[in-house]
Amino acid sequence: MKQAIIVHGKPSKQSYFNPNLPSASNSIWLPWLQQQLLICGIDTQTPEMPESWRPDYSLWRQTFEKYDVNSETILVGHSCGGGFLIQWMSENPQICAGDVYLVAPAFGDKFNPEAPYDEPLRGGFFDFEIDEALLDRVRSLTIFYSDNDSVRVDTAIKILKKSFPSACYRLFPRYGHFCGKRDMADDTFPELFEIILRNRK
Repeated sequence: MKQAIIVHGKPSKQSYFNPNLPSASNSIWLPWLQQQLLICGIDTQTPEMPESWRPDYSLWRQTFEKYDVNSETILVGHSCGGGFLIQWMSENPQICAGDVYLVAPAFGDKFNPEAPYDEPLRGGFFDFEIDEALLDRVRSLTIFYSDNDSVRVDTAIKILKKSFPSACYRLFPRYGHFCGKRDMADDTFPELFEIILRNRK
C-alpha cells in the first residue's frame, strides 16, 4: 500500500495555545487531504510535531523518523514543514522518496535574516546546505506558491528555483500562505489532491 506523510507548518504562539482552534496537524486543508488520500487507498499520516510554535529540528526529526520513508512514500509539507522536508532529505542522502510536494515552503533566519521568526527556531532548524542532488532521489518535486505570500516564502522559492530548476513550480494568484479559508475558498485544496493522483498513476 502506498503511504503519504503530511508535515504541518509553524503555528503562531497564540493559535497554538488557543483551545478553540485545532492542532496544527488537524488544521486548514490537512485533514481534508488526509481523508481524500485514505479514500484512495493511500495510508496517510499527519504527525503532530512537538512544540510546533517554536520548532526544534531535533524533536521534529525524531517524530518524523518514526515513519518509514521509501521510494513509494508521498511527502507533503506546508510552510515550515516544507522547509523541514528539504532539510531532512538533504541531510539523509541515503533516503529515496516518491512524489514530494511543498506548499508555500519557508526556511529560517539563516536564509532570510531580514524576516526572522517571532520565536527562534531550535535544534539546528535550517542550519544546513541544500543537497542539489536531492532530485535524483525522488520521483518528482512539485512546489506550490502564491504571488502574495511573505518575504520569507518568496526567498525560499528563489533558493529552490536556483537549487532545483527542473522541479515543477505551480504559481497561484492571491492564495496567500495557503492557510485554508483564511487565504483560499475553503479548507480544501483540490488542486494539490488532483496532481497527487495524476502523479500517482
